[in-house]
Amino acid sequence: MNLRELSELLNLSQTTVSRALNGYPEVSESTRKRVTEAAAQHNYHPNAGAQSLATGRSMAIGHVMPMSANHEMVNVIFADFIAGASEIYGRSGYRMVVSMVDDKDELQTYRDLAQRRSVDGVMVHGPVRADPRIPLLNSLGLPFVVHGRSTGVEAEYNWLDVNNRRAIEQVTEHLISLGHRRIGFVNGMEHMDFAFRRRDGYLSALKGAGIPVDPALMQSAEMTEPAGHNAACAMLGLSDPATAFVSSSIVVTLGIRRTLEEMNLRIGQDISLASFDDEISALPNGSPEAPIYTAARSSVRAAGRRCAELLLGQIANPTRANVHELWEADLILGSSTRAIARRRAG
Repeated sequence: MNLRELSELLNLSQTTVSRALNGYPEVSESTRKRVTEAAAQHNYHPNAGAQSLATGRSMAIGHVMPMSANHEMVNVIFADFIAGASEIYGRSGYRMVVSMVDDKDELQTYRDLAQRRSVDGVMVHGPVRADPRIPLLNSLGLPFVVHGRSTGVEAEYNWLDVNNRRAIEQVTEHLISLGHRRIGFVNGMEHMDFAFRRRDGYLSALKGAGIPVDPALMQSAEMTEPAGHNAACAMLGLSDPATAFVSSSIVVTLGIRRTLEEMNLRIGQDISLASFDDEISALPNGSPEAPIYTAARSSVRAAGRRCAELLLGQIANPTRANVHELWEADLILGSSTRAIARRRAG
């Protein structure tokens, strides 16, 4: 079924049907419901070209990804976020435009997108502290949603974030409750806002328990498997080594695990390991019934869906108040953590 046939079936104009499917505020809720139900019943999928003509929009969402020598955003976490967002884009007839640009060209790319009107809105990934993209996009009048937040930005903007501080604080507190005092923390790059907040959560848990901070037990780097491996090697090589680890990503956790296996240390017996878990489809944390790692879990795919919904809502109603959503991570107890025990000789 095409747009004309659906419009005739409902005895509505094609413009009204298109606007109802795209969430325009001037369409009544009863009409919107009638149109969406009929579209689902007759398996109607919007044609992007027809929608663009009917609405005057590009029917495209921009994702600008800097190709950085210091921080690579295109990874398995990004892929799951995009999978979730694409579900929502597709249902509304939107396509996704990904621009891979050099770091130095990122801000100009946003200016170009706004000037050419080649996208109706943009998704902002990986916010840093005092992120310059936020005031720029506000000045350009281009609808946007930030996946995360930016400490130090006073301007209003739409965002969805996980409570990163509390997530890492919880897993660190759990390890402390098991008797651990030498807890290694392997974090992402701390100019990134999420990593800055996770560091704060780790430090807060230590302070609450009266545990002195040892800088040798803290490392921040690109969240990769080798980074986890290198950090664990260093912290286990100390004269007073770590008895447990908090990892900022399941990807990093795999590197820590490799180190423990090389040193013949048993996870959950000789040493404990807890992680942040984005619930990545390609890297499942065991099964729901038997998780491998104790983790603070929050689905990045679900975040992608919700961010897309927020962005399309902002595009449909530009005068809508900004939305701020802070999700709490779930503490998942796996077999990787246990009360502190003497290490088995290697």
